[in-house]
Amino acid sequence: MNWYLKALKNYANFSGRARRREYWWFVLFNILISMGVSIIAKIFGDEYLLSLLYSLFVFLPSLALAVRRNHDAGYSGWWVLCPVFNLILMFFQSDPEDNCFGPYVVEPQA
Repeated sequence: MNWYLKALKNYANFSGRARRREYWWFVLFNILISMGVSIIAKIFGDEYLLSLLYSLFVFLPSLALAVRRNHDAGYSGWWVLCPVFNLILMFFQSDPEDNCFGPYVVEPQA
């Protein structure tokens, strides 16, 4: 959950790097929360409004995180516009060297 909140706090930060772990934990919690919002919306008879509001709420943080993930692999954030490349890239490890987008930061072991 910390990764999800970290991405929300950096909602407009398009510079720097985001590790693969940060990206996938955000995606996991985003999917779980989306499912929860959809279930709650169905219970109250509102199928689209709550889901639309949540989607709008996480759009900018998701985009910023995807750009930072591209930076972590050593690519420009503009590659987010190419969905196939972006999907493939999300499975590759980080660039283990400092690059023009920022220094390589070793994650602490949990």
